[in-house]
Amino acid sequence: MLTARSGDQLEDLRTALSPSGCSVAAEAVDLTDPAAIAPAMSNLLSQGDAPSVLVNNAGAAYTGDLLAMTLERWQWLLQLNLTSVVQVCAAVVPAMRAQGGLVINVSSHAAHNAFPQWGAYSVTKAALVRFTRCLAEEERCHGVRACTLTLGAVNSSLWDAETVQSDFDRRAMLSIDQAAQALLHLAEQPTNQVIEDLTLMPAIGAF
Repeated sequence: MLTARSGDQLEDLRTALSPSGCSVAAEAVDLTDPAAIAPAMSNLLSQGDAPSVLVNNAGAAYTGDLLAMTLERWQWLLQLNLTSVVQVCAAVVPAMRAQGGLVINVSSHAAHNAFPQWGAYSVTKAALVRFTRCLAEEERCHGVRACTLTLGAVNSSLWDAETVQSDFDRRAMLSIDQAAQALLHLAEQPTNQVIEDLTLMPAIGAF
């Protein structure tokens, strides 16, 4: 089950996955719109069985002084990086309880470190980590596990956004494939264990 903002890209991915023999359901949804999330998740779940693994990977960054940030930008970032994850879990996790499952929330090393100009992003990721821990405790009795993948800088489209200003050497960053392999490793853990957090950093360290 796939979801993203771009319906065209989702259809391209659905087409690419078709030869694998998998049944692929897709739903375009803008996670910055709180009212759109529950209907989209309901539509996805109506197209097949509940997932055994839920990956929350959508997110954005913002660089700038915390106290100079407009309220509109703050609420936008909080909605995308934190509240939408809560909403998706609220819609999907109850359907997972019958057979158990795993929630993987993609976080950042900024959740545990303070960087100038990255305060708002750090706050949203720190809150995401705490939400994940609380979710794991509450869902334990239902056989649903929850964990975080904590990533250092990944060479993704995040750095191309108009809300991010940086001059980091993207060649030194983790690749998207490396992040994907880490997700797969978490997803393939036996049901009687959980890696509560997997941290993957570029060899050069934090930057």
